[in-house]
Amino acid sequence: QVRLVESGGGLVQPGGSLRLSCLASGRTFSSSAMGWFRQAPGKEREFVAGIDWKGAPMPYADFVNGRFTISRDNAKNTATLQMNSLEPEDTAVYYCAVHKEPWGTTHIGEYNAWGQGTQVTVSS
Repeated sequence: QVRLVESGGGLVQPGGSLRLSCLASGRTFSSSAMGWFRQAPGKEREFVAGIDWKGAPMPYADFVNGRFTISRDNAKNTATLQMNSLEPEDTAVYYCAVHKEPWGTTHIGEYNAWGQGTQVTVSS
């Protein structure tokens, strides 16, 4: 089964940037869509970005507003989320996840493998 390890979170000032990375292991990675989700304190986990098995992004969440870019490198078994122009409202634990199908959706219930999460804190 695929296993995911996230990294790249941390503390950043408003307007700053972070690059989140997800290292995957498992035979099914290259044939599965990937997604990034986030969960802020007191909030439900929500979709941020997704990418299909060939590297085509799904529509981003509305709050992204052009600030984030999702990508993947199947040869390196990695998926990344480049986040620019970060705002305090972006503070959350960010998770990468594997979709059960290669094309993917934004529905959290259709992702069947998750990383442990990485904390992103945007504060002055």
